[in-house]
Amino acid sequence: DINRQFSKQRFREVELGGDNIAIEELFRRNYTFDFQYAINYNLTDALTLNFQAANSNIIRNYFIDNRINGRQDPGLDVWDGFFDLGDPNIQTQQLQVNYELPLYKIPALSFLRATYAYNGTFQWQKGSDLNENLQVEVDEDNDPNTPDVIRTYNLGHTIQNSNTHNLNSTLNMETFYKSIGLVRKGNPRGRNRNRNAVASRRRPTPDAQTGENKNPAQDPNKLSVGNKAYNTLIDIVTMVKRIQFGYTENNGTFLPGYLPTPGFIGTLRPTVGYTFGSQRDIRGVVAENGWLTTFPEFNQQYTEVTNRTLDYSINVEPMRDLKIDLIGNRTYAENITQNFRGLDNNGDGLSDEYEDLITNSFGNFNISTALIRTAFSKSDETQSATFDDFRANRLIVANRLAREFYGNVPFGTDAEGFPEGFGKNNQRVLLPAFLAAYQGVDPEKINTGAFRDVPIPNWTIKYTGLMRIPWFKKTFRRFSIQHGYRSRYTINQFRANLDFEAYDTDFDYDSPQNEDALDQSGNIKNGTLFSNINLEEQFSPLIRLEFEMKNSIKVLAEIQKDRLLSLSFDNNLMTEIQGQEYTLGLGYRIKDLRIRSALAGSKQIIKSDLNMRADISVRDNKTIIRYLDLENNQVTAGQTIWGAKFTADYAFSKNLTAIFYFDYTFSDFAISTSFPQTSLRSGITLRYNFGN
Repeated sequence: DINRQFSKQRFREVELGGDNIAIEELFRRNYTFDFQYAINYNLTDALTLNFQAANSNIIRNYFIDNRINGRQDPGLDVWDGFFDLGDPNIQTQQLQVNYELPLYKIPALSFLRATYAYNGTFQWQKGSDLNENLQVEVDEDNDPNTPDVIRTYNLGHTIQNSNTHNLNSTLNMETFYKSIGLVRKGNPRGRNRNRNAVASRRRPTPDAQTGENKNPAQDPNKLSVGNKAYNTLIDIVTMVKRIQFGYTENNGTFLPGYLPTPGFIGTLRPTVGYTFGSQRDIRGVVAENGWLTTFPEFNQQYTEVTNRTLDYSINVEPMRDLKIDLIGNRTYAENITQNFRGLDNNGDGLSDEYEDLITNSFGNFNISTALIRTAFSKSDETQSATFDDFRANRLIVANRLAREFYGNVPFGTDAEGFPEGFGKNNQRVLLPAFLAAYQGVDPEKINTGAFRDVPIPNWTIKYTGLMRIPWFKKTFRRFSIQHGYRSRYTINQFRANLDFEAYDTDFDYDSPQNEDALDQSGNIKNGTLFSNINLEEQFSPLIRLEFEMKNSIKVLAEIQKDRLLSLSFDNNLMTEIQGQEYTLGLGYRIKDLRIRSALAGSKQIIKSDLNMRADISVRDNKTIIRYLDLENNQVTAGQTIWGAKFTADYAFSKNLTAIFYFDYTFSDFAISTSFPQTSLRSGITLRYNFGN
């Protein structure tokens, strides 16, 4: 793609002379020479390969002397040097590989489907022209009496790459059960027996003993007690119907100060692996080849980014009409930045190695978990047994950490009985004590690390089996019971402690040489710092009854419950937000309601359904601040919200619908500084659909 845009502007001067200075003719040129290509090839039916590369070049052949301060040649036209390739500005390339793993072709694994996808990208971007010849005065001998040496540096360009690994698999367990013979038992004679049943209904036969007519095929598909028990056992054994698993990993690096420029059709430098997405740190290779800037004040950062996501879902049916969906997920993200500089040890102006300066890292983390053991424990502004457990867990966790840290070296305790270096407000103590209390586990056994590897499944349950009972089947069109649970453990941000240094195996707390290893509170410094962590729990819903009767009455009854626990390590405060909501909904449909109207055209009698729905709800929210070191719990926010909604819609035609709505809300706040509020919305909406 050759793109050349040229414009010039000349000012007509009415009067020149005296102090008037003529304005020079202005030229503007935007010349680019872009090139891209793609290679697609199916190596096998299951393995596909795609490679794309693109170059964006800037043409600057119209300067008389140099690019920065030079003047343009007014005599050049857009056709001059038409096939001049110019200088690279941005060069990108991408490799995509998709592979369907042929595991399903193995008879024993026919139930398994798995796909893998890889995406590797590379980008080179040109640096500023101003930084290609940067002249700096350097005092090489640190002698103020000798003149400084002027050296010329090139700050170079930037390169970056990334890769994505994506693995998805599905296990159809029903196919697996059939392959190993775990199937329900049915009528032994099958279709032939059903045919005999039809014939026997037409011609009753007399019983040989009683002489009475008897239908020998009456209920031919009825199973024996043994077969029913067997089928029940099969339903339990084969209750897992489907398993889905997904894993995604994204990685990327960014390297500034890179000197070489790529070729016209792409590049394989600095390494072949790097241009296809390899995450190996290639600064050593770049420096050894003299491709790294040696500017002593270089301050752009080398960056590494990592994101890993794991999720799974399991569909379970332990019995007919009972469906359970189990869901779990885990996400980890980290960003590492590092200041560095290239070194010229040979004095030839080219780098031969590099030096690390300051390394920093930060990220976030979340994983599905379970807090149901403490979900229904009493917790209000006056008392909370779980919060009291959190306080008590600190000493147990602190002693565990101290025993692991000191080993055979004896350690003392502070005034409150906590081991030296692991006080009651140490982050390493607070985090596992907090998780142990609200997850309802033993603080002696809980993992003291911040990150968890295995996501605990959450669930959704739906049961519709009541419709098999004759009375329910006679009274209702549908009847369902639902329950759902979601819980998550989140670290909003973690970052590296730049003051942290690794300790010796035998650590003496009272040794003066270890003073730098302690923070202002006398706790041993941690390698990773946390701002705050959250535990979130939702019963959405706790229970939900939804049914429709044969007389078109619809009823919805629902209870929801949620809480959010946030622990701040900056001020050692815990914020607890509680919520409960109750909803009752009624609906009714009047079929074929006749209305005389001219809205849909000429005046006529319209026959359509009138759908009405009314919902009444009440939600109670409360925010409580709890102090770890003080017996002082405060309600800082919260409200009770009463709501009533009513809607009615009527379709005057296929395209025109009228809706009446009424929405009433009343809020009574939990703190005295906020006044009660009432809102009321009501009206009529006419909706016309211009589509078919």
